[in-house]
Amino acid sequence: MQHFESDYLEGAHPLIMERLSATNMEKTPGYTVDVYCDEARRKICKACGCPDAEVHFLVGGTQTNSTVIDALLRPYEGVVAAQTGHINQHEAGAIEAGGHKVLPIPHEEGKINAASLRSYLEGFFADEAYTHMVNPGMVYLSHPTEYGTLYTRTELEDIAAVCHDYKLPLFLDGARLGYGLAASNTDITLETIASTCDVFYIGGTKVGALFGEAVVFPRPGIVKQFVSIAKQHGALLAKGRLLGIQFSTLFTDGLYLKISRHAILMAERLRKTLEEKGYEFFIRPQTNQLFIVLPAEKAEKLGREVGFSVWEKHNDGRTVIRLATSWATKEEDIDTLIGLL
Repeated sequence: MQHFESDYLEGAHPLIMERLSATNMEKTPGYTVDVYCDEARRKICKACGCPDAEVHFLVGGTQTNSTVIDALLRPYEGVVAAQTGHINQHEAGAIEAGGHKVLPIPHEEGKINAASLRSYLEGFFADEAYTHMVNPGMVYLSHPTEYGTLYTRTELEDIAAVCHDYKLPLFLDGARLGYGLAASNTDITLETIASTCDVFYIGGTKVGALFGEAVVFPRPGIVKQFVSIAKQHGALLAKGRLLGIQFSTLFTDGLYLKISRHAILMAERLRKTLEEKGYEFFIRPQTNQLFIVLPAEKAEKLGREVGFSVWEKHNDGRTVIRLATSWATKEEDIDTLIGLL
């Protein structure tokens, strides 16, 4: 059985396992106040071009989204996101459970654009009764998006400008950020994200770590006592050094981008073969996620030998499936999948 359901099926990169094992019996302070977390923070700040940034380590993506959003919003505020945004569709109402509302707006291939965002905000605040409504208090993006699509630098800067005009923090979900940064034909870098976003996170869970996300506030002081808020959310890991060791390893000798690029190369190889065989893409592949359209019977047959995610089922009997490569995908895995396709 081949597995392409997602990009977090494997454990962790061998170098991370080696370092965790080598430091296993050391005694360090808890709650990310240790030398390894400090080491990781310095490396991340350097990679982002923000020497004074605040960096906090949390465990998982949904936990990180709900903690950051709760930290930035007032009780009467919600978060603006694409209709397809992860927080709107695939987090079991975690944001709403925390007392805030997701305010969905239209998308184009998973992305929101500055014009539609501005139009939404103008319309909202033009309503004289807006004080009786859930106010937009921040804007959420993911890069890559749920469809594996990417923002350009200009698109990101334009959205940031709208947020600035309305004094709304811009938050970028980077659960798969490595695959976005390593993609072909992208002009987005960590420095770009740090200069345009008020907060973002660097995903480790899906990019080589056992678990972990690194939250970055490029300009410190936006949230007071974020550690206390994380504690309230059960997001402050007692054995915090486990996170620091992993991110320090990922940000040594360019490992994070190196292994992310491997996933992109595997996805591009698969894409080329699918194109040659005449498969229909649901959306143009840009990163490590490929969405293809199959007759329902072929999807069912393929599913007996290949694990994948079912994305949509159409009324005409066709099924959209997602195939995801990862930092650990082997060439022989791609060869086997190609043979089955």
